[in-house]
Amino acid sequence: MLKINGTEYDFAGRTVLDVITELGYEKTRIAVERNEEIVPKAAYESTVLADGDTVEVVSFVGGG
Repeated sequence: MLKINGTEYDFAGRTVLDVITELGYEKTRIAVERNEEIVPKAAYESTVLADGDTVEVVSFVGGG
């Protein structure tokens, strides 16, 4: 199990890209932090999440 934005999921062993796609996030409009370290967008396909990881996904919202 791992936590994404405070909610537990059974996504251990899957890549960041797999997880954000399944959760409906658009890769170009978010930033991902894994265990308090930013994951570069270029590493989304190769970063495998593990049991106990804490992930924060932050969406960018435009406005005025």
